[in-house]
Amino acid sequence: MTVQNPVVELYYPESDGQPMAETDLHRDWMVRIIDILQHRYEGEPVYISGNLFLYYHDGDPQRSVSPDALVVKGIPADRRRIYKVWEEGKVPDVVFETTSDSTRRNDTVRKFELYARIGIREYFLYDPTADYLNPPLQGYRLGTNGYVRIEPDTERRLTCEELDLFLELHDGALVFRDRQTGRIQLTRAEAIAEERDRQATARRTAEVARRAAEAAQRSAEAAQRSADAARLTAEAELERELAARRAAEANAVQMAAEIAALRAQLAKATPEPRAES
Repeated sequence: MTVQNPVVELYYPESDGQPMAETDLHRDWMVRIIDILQHRYEGEPVYISGNLFLYYHDGDPQRSVSPDALVVKGIPADRRRIYKVWEEGKVPDVVFETTSDSTRRNDTVRKFELYARIGIREYFLYDPTADYLNPPLQGYRLGTNGYVRIEPDTERRLTCEELDLFLELHDGALVFRDRQTGRIQLTRAEAIAEERDRQATARRTAEVARRAAEAAQRSAEAAQRSADAARLTAEAELERELAARRAAEANAVQMAAEIAALRAQLAKATPEPRAES
């Protein structure tokens, strides 16, 4: 009788017990980057996460890495506890690391080599405090022999081809800008606040326009009333002129009648001349 060994299911841990980030600032930037990207791809089949274990070798729970932020296009955006490459069918398209002096070796050596080896097409490093990375924003794109440095354009921006974004620094802060529209990408909360401000501005503009229209209407009505009063005054003046003319004509007729009457009286009072014999 053959006794089969029991199948032992491998356990892939969800946490290593380490803190989420080295400082509040690094944690905030990690969360912000994830939030911006999640809002950009909201409703699309794009999985965006960070600080979760990514397992890249089936059967070996030791082979894992925990990116600060990762983007995987073409798969459901459902929540996951861990990410297994062989189950998802692909590695992330882009990874972002919020780096610092204490994590430089992990970010610039171990992860740098690992991400290139497993085929992550673009890798970006951001040092929010500029502790060691010079410049504080750097990017790499996968080539035939590993990562190749992404050179900034004339406006000192890095191009993320996978996400169709420009990455740039504004006073040291990382900014994502859509390459097609030029719009700065916001977190969901920022987008809601911006829309609320836009609507409030639109309401204020509409109220100002309404009040201006009402003022213009009142001005037009006043002008119409003034025009009506002037017309009535002119009509009254014309009536007075016509009345005066009719009175003058009546006086002239009366005077003519009186003259005719006087002439008739004079004619009667004047004796006719006698004829000579």
